[in-house]
Amino acid sequence: MSDDTELVAGIEKLEARLANARASITRRFIGQDRVVDLALSALLGGGHGLLIGLPGLGKTRLVDTLGTVMGLNTNRVQFTPDLMPADILGSEVLETGVDGSRAFKFIEGPIFCQLLMADEINRASPRTQSALLQAMQERQVTVAGQDRTLSPPFHVLATQNPIEQEGTYPLPEAQLDRFLVQIDVPHPDRETERAILLATTGASEEAAHQVFSPDDLIAAQALLRRMPVGEAVMEAILDLVRAFRPEDPSASDAVRATVAWGPGPRAAQALMLTVRARALIQGRFAPDVTDVAAMAHPVLTHRMALTFAARAQGDSLAQLITDKTEAITRSEAAA
Repeated sequence: MSDDTELVAGIEKLEARLANARASITRRFIGQDRVVDLALSALLGGGHGLLIGLPGLGKTRLVDTLGTVMGLNTNRVQFTPDLMPADILGSEVLETGVDGSRAFKFIEGPIFCQLLMADEINRASPRTQSALLQAMQERQVTVAGQDRTLSPPFHVLATQNPIEQEGTYPLPEAQLDRFLVQIDVPHPDRETERAILLATTGASEEAAHQVFSPDDLIAAQALLRRMPVGEAVMEAILDLVRAFRPEDPSASDAVRATVAWGPGPRAAQALMLTVRARALIQGRFAPDVTDVAAMAHPVLTHRMALTFAARAQGDSLAQLITDKTEAITRSEAAA
């Protein structure tokens, strides 16, 4: 069997399994298909997701369901102002043996899992937030001078409340950049809320079932990186990312006037991975420019910032991104 034939067969098999996983998730997390797709994209891309939404929208339920469906060992940490790095990473304790000998023993923290839910991550101090940085980027932690590797796969899905800012610590830009996607969780529409009421307030509820194993997910992540990406898609990614860097010659006057800093190369890498994941989830063998437009907001929003003057004028990053993605889509359609 040729490499291309093997790749096509692998993609077809993975697409069927993803459809099964998606169906299992949406039976418990009702009516938020885009949120589910973005969360799956983060896992397929081997990255992390930042879920932003008001309390009561099902963020915890989504992560718990994802852990079950993907077969991942899941832990949850409720971030609070008094949470310490050792509460997440673990620590060494002095242990006395039956013979009276004493030695230090490392007690693993909740980060030693495959899917970590960091609930209300912006409520912890910067010192505690930074405890996740090494783990998110390098898949290992350093405690007492010793590196300890986290078992693959390792993913963080963090939640953040967008309105309650009292007693919170904004995530630093370096940490925001480690999240593959930002996932905005909106209020459901009326019909979706009706379906939620019927599904969750009766005598029984739908249960999620396991579709993937950790090894299956690792194999899916490797397969995703083998998916072909056309030249037009790559050029659209480069055009989009570079257009939001104020110092880049391709940046418009509007960007130079409103954007304090733009996305770095990690944003382009994230787009390359997530457009493939979106194509996979939708049952296609390769991404196109519409995937770039669809993933622009989740990938770029948290990797950019407005200037103080732009914020004072009420300018919006979302509108800037929308305008540029529409221009790229029109240009591709015309070509």
